[in-house]
Amino acid sequence: MTLPTATLARTHDVFNQSTPWVDVNLFTTNQPLQDALRLQAPALPLAGLAALGAEMGSAEMQTHARLANTHQPQLRTHDRFGHRTDVVEFHPSYHALMGAALRHGLHATPWSRQDTGHAHVERAAGFMLFTEAEPSILCPVSMSYAVTPALRGNAAVWADWNKGLTSTQYDPRLALFSQKSALTMGMGMTEKQGGSDVRANTTQAVPDGDDAWGARYRLTGHKWFFSAPMCDAFLVLAQAPGGLTCFFLPRVLPDDTVNALRIQRLKDKLGNHANASSEVEFIDAMAWRVGEEGRGVAQILEMGTMTRLDCALGTSGLMRQALSIALHHTRQRSAFGKKLIEQPLMRNVLADLALESEAATALSIRLASAFDHKDKSEHEAIMARLLTPVAKFWVCKRGSVFAQEAMECLGGNGYVEEGGEGVMARIYREMPLNSIWEGAGNIMALDLLRAVRRADTAAALADELAPARGAHPALDRLAGALPLRVDAMTTEAEARRLAQDVALAVQAALLYRSAPASVFGAFCDSRLGGDWGYSFGTLGAGVNLDAILARALPA
Repeated sequence: MTLPTATLARTHDVFNQSTPWVDVNLFTTNQPLQDALRLQAPALPLAGLAALGAEMGSAEMQTHARLANTHQPQLRTHDRFGHRTDVVEFHPSYHALMGAALRHGLHATPWSRQDTGHAHVERAAGFMLFTEAEPSILCPVSMSYAVTPALRGNAAVWADWNKGLTSTQYDPRLALFSQKSALTMGMGMTEKQGGSDVRANTTQAVPDGDDAWGARYRLTGHKWFFSAPMCDAFLVLAQAPGGLTCFFLPRVLPDDTVNALRIQRLKDKLGNHANASSEVEFIDAMAWRVGEEGRGVAQILEMGTMTRLDCALGTSGLMRQALSIALHHTRQRSAFGKKLIEQPLMRNVLADLALESEAATALSIRLASAFDHKDKSEHEAIMARLLTPVAKFWVCKRGSVFAQEAMECLGGNGYVEEGGEGVMARIYREMPLNSIWEGAGNIMALDLLRAVRRADTAAALADELAPARGAHPALDRLAGALPLRVDAMTTEAEARRLAQDVALAVQAALLYRSAPASVFGAFCDSRLGGDWGYSFGTLGAGVNLDAILARALPA
């Protein structure tokens, strides 16, 4: 029997497929983020974040994100005549995204506006919203944000560069700093033989006199991970006569000639495709000292601390986007006679993911708040020191398994790239980066050990958890034990477990103050009380799944 042509054609009708998660406001649909902001910065105006959320959720920005990742950066070491050029070419969508990030001040808001008491929190929320659209290009944005405290170690350079580094008018040209409307900065720390052990660096810095920018040096050596090589300048570490020292190295020198920075190749990475990461060599490159000789690690420490904040923020943003896509898909897709979101097992998975996402958001925004107040409050200074490695370790460690579970909610559709349109696949490839970048898990655990060895840390942690005492027995048990464990911590082998438990306790205490009882109770029962399995979707029978899902993505 031969079927009519019209009947055959109908088999190609597309139905029971979800629509793209685009043209939505990523801020106004994110109740957990709004509530975290109300807790940490109740006077913060939200109109700017709502505007950013609308822009980042637009189909236009999602198209730019797809194109910037599909058409990856290309290295051009020479022109056709054989002249050395050392430039990286980007797709126009990369520049559109960079322009948006700078226009919203994500690279410089805390340094360019009058102190409002919540500049870091506002910028953190914006960074998370932008990450939902495209995280890769935020690497140079994050480094430009983080460079300010360290660069002030050379007052003359800071005086010349500070206006450009805080400008919101993006300028992608490779040109003299004084001729550009805005400037960006990167950093180069690690070398082949050392990785995180920067004291093993071999790049040599030879004194070369003094000028208007202070002590000048000539650098010879290499950097194994040199991210965003088209930035206008970099902070790098090199061995000076007095030891490991921090240096300011511009791409274009004050006499308008190009510095001797040779880009050897671009890294072929698992994810982060829109961003160029490179290997470079310095061949008698010119640089200026920042801070004292031999104090390079201390000089650069504040910069690393701020980029670690951004690792936690970025992962939290990716979690939120993955959750939103999963919720959006399961509300439209049907299987076995019901919408996926109506299936009991799927509801458990989605609610569990929602708890994890909200807890990550709460902890990351809390850390940003500590940055706002650490110069005025001893407690906030301790929290900044304690929670930076904790949030970076725990939130980023949870990211990859979170993305995998969210991808599974979409089934095979989640795994498909399809010309860069597979947003969930892009998120999954991106997740491991924030855990590795700026110090992997063990480095964070060691940083936590250094923080807890200070005499005041245990008491400050107890104060941080105090508002939630009596709210849940499992949290009370953990909160009561943690200060003693902090005081007694002497072995590196237990540092990861301590980082995990501090993160969970602080997350629970924050959720008590910012989230409904359904969220707080389910989080404590599962993460602290043991009513949980070894994968997402194993919440206990008494959890109010309806309330958690309604909060995660309101209709």
